[in-house]
Amino acid sequence: MANRHLSRSIVLQALFEWDFRGMVADDPSEILMRNIEEFAPDVKDASFMDALMKSVISKHEQLDKIIMEAAPDWPIEKISVVDRNVLRLGLYELLFADRKEVPAKVAINEAIELAKTYGGENSGKFINGVLGAIYKEIGEPGKDEISKRKKVRIKDVPYEKMPLEQLGGAVVYAREGNDIYLALVHDIFGHWTLSKGRMIPGEDPFPGTVRKIKEEIGVDIDIKEKLGENEYIANDPEIGKKRKNVTYFLGEAKHEDLKLEEGGGLDDARWFKLSEIVDLNFYDDILPLVTKAVNILLDKK
Repeated sequence: MANRHLSRSIVLQALFEWDFRGMVADDPSEILMRNIEEFAPDVKDASFMDALMKSVISKHEQLDKIIMEAAPDWPIEKISVVDRNVLRLGLYELLFADRKEVPAKVAINEAIELAKTYGGENSGKFINGVLGAIYKEIGEPGKDEISKRKKVRIKDVPYEKMPLEQLGGAVVYAREGNDIYLALVHDIFGHWTLSKGRMIPGEDPFPGTVRKIKEEIGVDIDIKEKLGENEYIANDPEIGKKRKNVTYFLGEAKHEDLKLEEGGGLDDARWFKLSEIVDLNFYDDILPLVTKAVNILLDKK
């Protein structure tokens, strides 16, 4: 089905959070529902996602044992949280899913694509190697089958005609004594990034960004200047491709406790001294904004 890749992505995010919490969440389905509401509110595939997540969790000990046998040089606790949950999800579908619904090669390819999207530089190769070895061990089912399914492709839309969604974000800083701190948020895929959120249609980005920062990390900011814009294309399961334009600002706040909004794809919010951000894992498109903000702040010291 057209939305199944997106559905697997949402399940992966929920599995990541469940694993990150030490696999002791009272109700994993609550984690899943929060992720669906945040990232795919219009997808009508919740029953598939819920069943897939529960199945992976119920068999995770068995799956982990198979993974360790297939990759003896990689203890399960040493595999990154993203990669091991991609492996659990892909291995479950490879071994236990209905092959009429999920052919073996589809299970492997879907896992590889998830690893490439959410894992590290070598995650795709690692997932391919482990699942490929298991695939050979079980006799390479479906190797000679020719899929009769037709690929459904959303009609290409020219860039300028894609729906546009406006977001606002900020490099939030605070001064305390001689020190400058940045407030950063951490997502479930291991990156430190900037607090941001969707604007209400027609909303001015200045007050809109102030509102979203307050909602997401619990502080009031005084916007000092605009830092720049990022625009990227996202796939919406209902309407296809759309443009997301994020306007970023430099905003000052008081150095007070951050209160991370519950839900969504974030798991931490923290203040860092400027000297502490050098080794943080930023997204490539966020790093230039942070660098620009730091240079401005240092010039004003």
